[in-house]
Amino acid sequence: MTRRLRLKKDYLKMTDHPRQPDSETPVPVDQLTYEQAFTELEAIVNALEWNEKSLEAALTLFERGQALIQHCSSLLNQAELKVQELTGSGLADFTPPA
Repeated sequence: MTRRLRLKKDYLKMTDHPRQPDSETPVPVDQLTYEQAFTELEAIVNALEWNEKSLEAALTLFERGQALIQHCSSLLNQAELKVQELTGSGLADFTPPA
């Protein structure tokens, strides 16, 4: 087994991220929902904080984490723009029915 393949298998064991069907390859970040990306990011943070890893494995996790952060941020920005479109210049006052 090559070193690269071994590192990839170690990475897959260390994180609980979605995988493509019938594959050990992680789902590309841009195909994840916000919830999937955030859950995977939490798993990566926990793995980095609590598990001893080689420098290469830690860097692989860190790199994936950075991509997940950017993806989550982009999705949140898109949601914020959508809310602004729907509400116009500001949020409408809400009075619950009596």
